[in-house]
Amino acid sequence: MNDLERQLHYPFGEALAPTGGTLTVAPGVKWVRMALPFVLNHINLWLLRDEMDDPQGSGTTVQGWSIVDCCIHKEEAKAQWETIFANELEGLPILRVIVTHMHPDHIGLADWLCQRWNVPLWISATDYQVARFGCMGPTAFGGDRAADFFATHGLNSPETMAQIRARNSYFPTLVPSVPQQFHRMMDGDVLRIGGRDWRCISGYGHAPEHIALHCDALKVLIGGDMMLPRISTNVSVYEQEPESNALAQFLDSIDKFLPLPADTLVLPSHGKPFTGLHQRITQLHDHHRDRLAEVLEACQAHPCSAADILPVLFKRPLDLHQTTFAMGEAIAHLHALWFQGILRRNRDADGVYRFQPASTPTAILA
Repeated sequence: MNDLERQLHYPFGEALAPTGGTLTVAPGVKWVRMALPFVLNHINLWLLRDEMDDPQGSGTTVQGWSIVDCCIHKEEAKAQWETIFANELEGLPILRVIVTHMHPDHIGLADWLCQRWNVPLWISATDYQVARFGCMGPTAFGGDRAADFFATHGLNSPETMAQIRARNSYFPTLVPSVPQQFHRMMDGDVLRIGGRDWRCISGYGHAPEHIALHCDALKVLIGGDMMLPRISTNVSVYEQEPESNALAQFLDSIDKFLPLPADTLVLPSHGKPFTGLHQRITQLHDHHRDRLAEVLEACQAHPCSAADILPVLFKRPLDLHQTTFAMGEAIAHLHALWFQGILRRNRDADGVYRFQPASTPTAILA
């Protein structure tokens, strides 16, 4: 546990949801944990005790559960879900599938789950459409377009470019399909789940339109990837929106959690449930302010591309998967300073964007 983690409180200690089982973290809220084949090797999923009007129109209320987030599409995850269905649902059905955002570990099995139980998907419209686009084929995300974009930001070694160009079916491999229909969630919407109100809180910078869920009655926040206890959420600029100000969007988004009670139990997508929400928001602002200062210092020494910034932000070796995330994050930090007018951007003779201090720099505002 690092120093920042010690400032937070983990009410369940070192306990983790068991493989194929659940851990109850609040009344009617069960924690599911599944493995991922990445460096970030797990995802937390949630079961919420629920009740809904009979979709057949009988006028009765159907008891069951809602799933929040799904894991990537893989047979091991399907098998784990089947074990949970057999042992953890108290004989009740799944009533709906809620997805916080469109990243593969969250939406990968949504179509399978919705078909398995004949239930609807609930997600923001933006993330639904982006996920649907990503399923359309190997050229939807990544591949040549990603390689060309990263090349304009200085990542242009032939070996790396060839690997990124070959990585053109990453999304559809993990998310082969999404449901054909969905229910839209929007900021401020209130979902009635299990007799309790859960308010939707939109977030940006990490995903197109991430939706967190807060239940005031339980003092629980399902924070998705917007609020993680141990690591900072990936905040990236990618080829689909090449001039976004993702970091400013993210920092503005997490401030939307500040009005929540200080003792809110945060259920993150990665790591352990924790309290200390306000402290964590401060930590994340401090973290990115420090990183922005380091990026500015590097650009003051000489004009820098995003590729030049990688060793400034990341002190460890990076594999290809991590490098693509790291490049997006480096661009996001450069863009934050550029949008503030602290840096200016020029394109050199090789077509690479390089950033250097503006003639009249101002203070870092993050």
